[in-house]
Amino acid sequence: MEKFEVAILDRPSSFLMSYAEESGLHLYKIYEAEDKFSALSAVRDKIRAILSYNLAKPLDENFLKPFRNLEIIAHHGVGYDAIDATWCGQNNIIVTHTPDVLNDEVADLAMGLLLATVRQLPQADAYLRAGKWQQASFPLTTSLQGRRLGIFGLGRIGKAIAKRAESFGLSIAYHNRKPVTDCSYAYYSSLIELASVSDILLLIAPGTAQTYQIANAEVFEALGSNGIFINVARGSLVDESALIKALKEGTILAAGLDVYENEPNSNPNFVNLSNTVLLPHVGSASLPTRQAMARLVVDNLKSYALGNGPLTPVPETPWLRKVV
Repeated sequence: MEKFEVAILDRPSSFLMSYAEESGLHLYKIYEAEDKFSALSAVRDKIRAILSYNLAKPLDENFLKPFRNLEIIAHHGVGYDAIDATWCGQNNIIVTHTPDVLNDEVADLAMGLLLATVRQLPQADAYLRAGKWQQASFPLTTSLQGRRLGIFGLGRIGKAIAKRAESFGLSIAYHNRKPVTDCSYAYYSSLIELASVSDILLLIAPGTAQTYQIANAEVFEALGSNGIFINVARGSLVDESALIKALKEGTILAAGLDVYENEPNSNPNFVNLSNTVLLPHVGSASLPTRQAMARLVVDNLKSYALGNGPLTPVPETPWLRKVV
């Protein structure tokens, strides 16, 4: 394999770095610099690839344009909203992500978060630890039984969640930009319509300009006072002020959140509410899944460097094999 220069942004896991170092790619560990983005200026013309991990700054035209020889961005994660993939596609830069290898892990986490929220499992744990059980039984909770789950985003992970939810006896409805042809779940053409017929509203859609704060006060009003709200997608999909107000005023019953708009700084008002279950964005955060994601990131780069093309390009930057 010819020399292939890769800039690594942020601070990847140790096993991702191990895979990358074993790959034969030539690596620039830019994350070690005090200012990891301006430090790239000295090597920009050498860079043919970027490995992105937990981006603190968007990879947009302003950042990417100076990389005159950039060919591919390999992103660690299935969501790539921090990368301007449309601009990359227009400028012959491939973007890859890590779909499928994390579907089951995120779906499992979503169901765990749902159960924890409905049955108040963290609150019950804290109740016992505080020694309150000796004085009185933990208050009765609501139930998962007899509820209807509305899923916003019936993609790979959404379908995996739906499959698990069905085994719990939940009926399923969904909202996408357009109906999915290979399923029999009830389709609703707007998020408000979906919320109005659902007892649980779960978000697993991409973070885009079109979905920004799409879960707003009207949606929470439609979900209703017995409604459970779960977000395992992106914090940007939610009007957090409206959600906090809905939780405080009883517009909805409870919320389980794994993602927030300003990560890792979640809104402190969520912490002060007793009807929330809060996780620190751990949807795919198991060792086996993160290892599989890391391997796929590196395999995308290595396959491309060897002339075989990327393994999992995003739709905005399809791989068009050159015919010689």
